[in-house]
Amino acid sequence: MDSTKPILDIAKKTIGMQRDAIGHLVSLLDTDFEGAVESILRSKGRVIVTGIGKSAIIASKITATLNSTGTPAIFMHAGDAIHGDLGTIQEDDVVVCISKSGSTPEIKMLVPLIKRGKNTLISMTGNPASFLGQQGDFILNTHVEKEACPNNLAPTTSTTAQLVMGDALALTLLQLKGFDRADFAKYHPGGALGKRLYLRVADIVTTNQKPQVDIDADIKKVIVEISEKMLGVTAVLQDDKIVGVVTDGDIRRMLNKYDSINGLRAKDIMTSNPQTIGADVLAIEALELMQNRSISQLLAVEGERYQGVVHLHNLINEGIL
Repeated sequence: MDSTKPILDIAKKTIGMQRDAIGHLVSLLDTDFEGAVESILRSKGRVIVTGIGKSAIIASKITATLNSTGTPAIFMHAGDAIHGDLGTIQEDDVVVCISKSGSTPEIKMLVPLIKRGKNTLISMTGNPASFLGQQGDFILNTHVEKEACPNNLAPTTSTTAQLVMGDALALTLLQLKGFDRADFAKYHPGGALGKRLYLRVADIVTTNQKPQVDIDADIKKVIVEISEKMLGVTAVLQDDKIVGVVTDGDIRRMLNKYDSINGLRAKDIMTSNPQTIGADVLAIEALELMQNRSISQLLAVEGERYQGVVHLHNLINEGIL
């Protein structure tokens, strides 16, 4: 290893070059980008994203981003397209073809076939004067001065520029389509991300026991209820309506305050007007409320009717925190 080139210096230079290249993309945006977006919005078909080599890998990722943000897309490897997969492209599809040079043999063979089908061709290339650039209906210019590779050979800065341009395309479409949190949840039902978008308080409280005592319940019953239901809290009800809450913290404070607890009732130690949350509210909102109030439990309600308790541990176990 060349000790004259510290590891961190090399890494910082690499990141700096890519940062500068991404920043330069802003100046390359023009009316062709607007035209590309509008052509996709008008299309009744899908977006076919294609490329060769490292550009094909970027094309695959852009395809995934488009699909996850509400724009139907299919990845088609340029090499496979000229060997039988060209049928992937249907009449109303828009094709995004990615190539740094815009002049590889596969691209030169594929582009005329796309044009023959009269599909709109969006050319994403670092060389607008190339074959691909000249044939495109719209050009997304991803020109970079130099690869981060010290030999200026390995695709690095150029593929980063392609990736960012693809993200710009996908997220512009997302916003113009009005693709919101509810739409996002439909496409991301699994994992922690999905749960943040669709899991509701009602989905959690039904898995917990439902601690509750009457306002005139003696302290022993309150303690037993908190202990048995294992949520560190119990709702205090009067005529089936929540009037207070007793937590295990309230029990500890009671023991410090009173020499004798004989005769004490739930109403003597409860906190009146406790924090509640609607059962139909997203669980992520329950988490935000707990964090803002520095509490670990919330009483869930439907209208004025007590439904149960959602605990911070429930949200942690669901992977939301």
